[in-house]
Amino acid sequence: MSRFGTLFRVTTYGESHCKSVGCIVDGCPPGLPLVESDIQKQLNRRRPGQSNLTTPRDEKDQVTILSGTEFGVTLGTPIGLSVPNQDQRPHDYTETDFYPRPSHADWTYLQKYGVKASSGGGRASARETIGRVAAGTIAEKYLKMAYGVEIVAFVSSVSSVKMPFLESDGEDLFSDDFAQFLNSVTRDDVDQHIVRCPDKDVADKMRERILEAKSKSDSVGGSITCVVRNVPPGLGEPCFDKLEAVLAHAMLSLPSTKGFEIGSGFRGTTLFGHQHNDPWVMGADGKLGTKTNRSGGIQGGITNGEHIYFRVAFKPPATISQPQNTATYDGKDGVLAARGRHDPCVLPRAVPIVEAMTSLVLMDAVLIQQARHTARKLLPPITTLPPTMLGAVTKLDKNEQDDE
Repeated sequence: MSRFGTLFRVTTYGESHCKSVGCIVDGCPPGLPLVESDIQKQLNRRRPGQSNLTTPRDEKDQVTILSGTEFGVTLGTPIGLSVPNQDQRPHDYTETDFYPRPSHADWTYLQKYGVKASSGGGRASARETIGRVAAGTIAEKYLKMAYGVEIVAFVSSVSSVKMPFLESDGEDLFSDDFAQFLNSVTRDDVDQHIVRCPDKDVADKMRERILEAKSKSDSVGGSITCVVRNVPPGLGEPCFDKLEAVLAHAMLSLPSTKGFEIGSGFRGTTLFGHQHNDPWVMGADGKLGTKTNRSGGIQGGITNGEHIYFRVAFKPPATISQPQNTATYDGKDGVLAARGRHDPCVLPRAVPIVEAMTSLVLMDAVLIQQARHTARKLLPPITTLPPTMLGAVTKLDKNEQDDE
């Protein structure tokens, strides 16, 4: 499927070497200030040719808003977004007429559709993610204006080079230093270094590792961590659309992804229950919060108001220029040395893509919860609950009124 979302729906279109790529966004609330420059900044962070760590394909990725806005605001109607492909080189892919590239989607797309794009990666190309980033920027602007939501992703590992918090274990999985880092890291911090890692010493080592792979016509993978601040509580749709499940769906739909973990993740499995639990405390604002956040801001599939944080694993890019022993479509042994222009590591350019998919997930969840909340407010107050439960409901209603 090329559509994502329930109420905030995004349909992407385009292949690596067609005339343009883009998307249709349906369900955006009317009255949101929106011009092309709002979208362009994130597309610039995603575009190729940013540095010697990325593919040299020279695409400007200039977005055009085709519909859904007038006088700089959204109309509530479908928003059409288009970005031209301008630097395609189909002749670099003639060998793929004979060889399915190892660990690429050539063979599987052919099996599914009985035909495939003759050059580039087709719909499996990272060019498809342009539509996601454009749509995600619209969602993020609404979330920021309506709730103050902040979404910051960064490269946390490249190959075996890791940021220090990934080396921690035991109860230090959520140390005070890590909590403070999640509270304060910004996109400006992330963009200080071309690897998009906010730790300079680690970023330098990551850069060296990527350039080493590039010098050998090879590639490397790694991981991206994302934190979301000022998340409203109550988002997520149990049982099958728990928020962490939809986040995992969104992230694993991205090219090259191979893993997802949220909160304490896999390392949390090494703890005892008393070490892993997040005790409740009353905050200075008079609202309940958690003392620690090993849950990653989601419990029971629903946001609890704490920061969401998760990590996404990306494999080494499949297309490399090293000669590889493989087989042709008819099963004959051969050697393939792929041409074309490719990233030795996708991570620096994948940061805004992770942020975009996070925005799309949260925007859809917000609209669903807003609809439920509005429907509940139209009913008379609940008076039949036991006194203790009624007190909790009354407290919730008061907090919601204060927020409004």
